[in-house]
Amino acid sequence: MSSHSIAERGYLPNEKFDDDGRVKRTGTWKSASAHIITAVIGSGVLSLAWCFAQLGWIAGTITLALFSVITMFTSILLTDCYRSPDPVTGKRNYTYMDAVKANLGTLQYKLCGIAQYGVLTGITIGYTTTTAISMAAINKSNCFHKHGHQADCSVHNNSFMVIFAVIQIILSQVPNFHKLSPLSVIAAIMSFTYSLIGIGLSIAKIIDEGIGETSITGRPIDKDFSGMEKMWKTFSALGDVAFAYSFCFVLIEIQDTLKSSPPENKQMKIATAIGIAASTVFYMLCGVLGYAAFGNDAPGNFLTGFGFYDPFWLIDIANICIVIHLLGAYQVLAQPFFGFVENWSKKKWPQNKLITNEFSICGTDFNVFRLTWRTTYVIVTTIIAMIFPFFNDFVGLLGAGTFWPLSVYFPIELYMSQAKIRKYSFTWIWMQILSLACLIVSLVAAVGSTRGLITSVQSFEPFQSVS
Repeated sequence: MSSHSIAERGYLPNEKFDDDGRVKRTGTWKSASAHIITAVIGSGVLSLAWCFAQLGWIAGTITLALFSVITMFTSILLTDCYRSPDPVTGKRNYTYMDAVKANLGTLQYKLCGIAQYGVLTGITIGYTTTTAISMAAINKSNCFHKHGHQADCSVHNNSFMVIFAVIQIILSQVPNFHKLSPLSVIAAIMSFTYSLIGIGLSIAKIIDEGIGETSITGRPIDKDFSGMEKMWKTFSALGDVAFAYSFCFVLIEIQDTLKSSPPENKQMKIATAIGIAASTVFYMLCGVLGYAAFGNDAPGNFLTGFGFYDPFWLIDIANICIVIHLLGAYQVLAQPFFGFVENWSKKKWPQNKLITNEFSICGTDFNVFRLTWRTTYVIVTTIIAMIFPFFNDFVGLLGAGTFWPLSVYFPIELYMSQAKIRKYSFTWIWMQILSLACLIVSLVAAVGSTRGLITSVQSFEPFQSVS
């Protein structure tokens, strides 16, 4: 069959298959926007008030704005690399790694895989920790309301991590990314809800108690807070902001859910603009109002700073929304890794029936390898979360590790390769300068977060996380 007839076949209104022979994609810029918001507005939003406390009014605002603009720019570059060599009619790249391999070669393809799936694994570990903290907060809130403010309502987080893991094992059996749109829509709604609750509580606190002790440069240096400590916290805060905007590593996978007409890159650019713009508005409100409410003593998770007493039910709703949102966000980030391992295994052992055979149970596709592998992944990440349940520093390290390679370097290199940007041209030079500047930011953020993690580990016993 000619390529022309295949293309025509892919665009017939009642056709079941796309131009590449795969089941017809049905996603739109609306569903892609939901996926992006689900991936972007995650646990990172909870630490932004703390980031402002380290950076101050000026640096905090500028940092958020810069990361927003850079992420928007590089994401739009990446949308044109879903198809190669032409962004509209070229061959599809189903994953981020496929796009790198098609444009940059095998070596960078392997490096991208290490970075992408390492980061995805790390974020799912972080989401396990964050969800457990929110579930524990609900338990504590209800305990204080029932037994009084003086009651001992401390609780171990491990049991909540196990509950979260059991739910994820069930959700992980969804065969592929394309079937997650309803879950992403619900998760996106939840992320808006708890962000709005945090904003509302911040405003109420400001009205009731006034603006907290803030400054242009953030938390001041004093006898209890040295200049060196200020520097480390500032570096860690940069990592937290970088993490808050990280989603490029699943952009191609999200774009692969879009239907073919209008062209995927045009739809994805709209979705990217909407997703990042909406996220930035909420980030700025949460960061600014959270800092104004708590001042230089802003907690790492600003929702926990409002206490568990009054109004306890509103704090409960916010934390329930976090739990529901991260249930979906975990899958949005884990599914690309699941798919990569399963596709690689099928190519490696095509005759192995445990890997290739699909069974239908109650109308649902079932595969022995998929069940075993995905269950094992969830269990392992949960155990790691129990060993290292550190929120801020872990988030900062993930952000530092994610931002430059996956959100800046590869998108820029992919675009310049596909668009055939001439070496040492004006465009090439300023893009390299941008990449180098972002690399420096990522390195200092990684150093600050690593130092914080080392400090936390020295005073912590594994499996003993308590809220």
